[in-house]
Amino acid sequence: MFLLLPFDSLVVNLLGISITVLFTLLLVFIIVPAIFGVSFGIRKIYMKTLLKIFQWATLRIERGAKEKNHPLYKPYVNGIIAKEPTSLEEEIKEIRRSGSGKALDTPEFELSDIFYFCRKGIETIMDDEVTKRFSAEELESWNLLSRTNYNFQYISLRLTVLWGLGVLIRYCFLLPLRIALAFTGISLLVTGTTVVGYLPNGRCKDFLSKHVHLMCYRICVRALTAIITYHDRENRPRNGGICVANHTSPIDVIILASDGYYAMVGQIHGGLMGVIQRAMVKACPHVWFERSEVKDRHLVARRLTEHVQDKSKLPILIFPEGTCINNTSVMMFKKGSFEIGATVYPVAIKYDPQFGDAFWNSSKYGMVTYLLRMMTSWAIVCSVWYLPPMTRQPEEDAVQFANRVKSAIARQGGLVDLLWDGGLKREKVKDAFKEEQQKLYSKMIVGSHEDRSRS
Repeated sequence: MFLLLPFDSLVVNLLGISITVLFTLLLVFIIVPAIFGVSFGIRKIYMKTLLKIFQWATLRIERGAKEKNHPLYKPYVNGIIAKEPTSLEEEIKEIRRSGSGKALDTPEFELSDIFYFCRKGIETIMDDEVTKRFSAEELESWNLLSRTNYNFQYISLRLTVLWGLGVLIRYCFLLPLRIALAFTGISLLVTGTTVVGYLPNGRCKDFLSKHVHLMCYRICVRALTAIITYHDRENRPRNGGICVANHTSPIDVIILASDGYYAMVGQIHGGLMGVIQRAMVKACPHVWFERSEVKDRHLVARRLTEHVQDKSKLPILIFPEGTCINNTSVMMFKKGSFEIGATVYPVAIKYDPQFGDAFWNSSKYGMVTYLLRMMTSWAIVCSVWYLPPMTRQPEEDAVQFANRVKSAIARQGGLVDLLWDGGLKREKVKDAFKEEQQKLYSKMIVGSHEDRSRS
């Protein structure tokens, strides 16, 4: 029989004591407070400490750059090209006036008109307002993570040591802690919803289902060291409605679900995600679609309509953009969720990129890589605004209603309101957009012909 040496026995005992102490600390300071929705304020102290370190590091970099006479690079805020909102007709009129001196009512095609389209094309290539919405925000200060500003280069030994210490803290302490919390939250979610699913339908099942979901999402939020500020909670979504929000990251779901109760909508997956979905739907009427059903707009609309018409069911959580945008703007909302006639509860989400970039660039990072980046960042800090409920007006169509909701979210979150479809992230520009410009120019010329003929 193998006997442990005294030294080996001591190591085993110390390891057991360390694991016990760690689990106790997790239980007392994270898991139990998450269950009851309370906080000891440790994360806010942690955030304030990080801010002071970031400010010191940035000032040290700027001072070092000045000492070496290096030019300080400042990230552009207003874009590369300063543009004023003018119409095609006004700009071509100005070009003709400064060039040939002919007025706009000249019916013939002018060679100088080409310069308008050339300039617009070059501006779009250099400062494309769509493509740049799918890349990480550039920071004004260094957060000891990625160096997304040319200022943040090697300056001194102290900064390098500070960065190395940050790597050790994030990968050797925070990452294992967060993985343990995420595993705990997901395990409790699958176990809890499965058990609740066997209960008979009624108030008791609904009550337990809501609180199991809420508890597990709060634990998962702690796994990201998320510091969330919720505003105007009296406007939180209610049963029989639809909650729509701008979309930056997959974690938007747990950010919102850790403060309220929602029915999720999505495609059925396999693997671990499929296990979670099957467990969740046993306890709560989430709306899951097969891959073949997602493309059937009428089927999707009918399922959503049936759900919202039952006032006992939880509000549906939907992200109408259909893709993740980089936390700077809101892009076109798909009209499907605005056609079913339900009350819409808009929500604006704005992340603070100083502590970690929450944007998921799905064309660059897979889900596993993205989650690793999230769990090795300093924290996830964001603000959530619940806007007053909105309903479709009699004179509005679904597109107009969607644009009104989108504008309200952009205005509240301090985001840029864009009309472009987020699908351009992976697709080429549709011919319809090109044809629209051609029609505008053609109408301008043809209109001048008609006006001259009448005169």
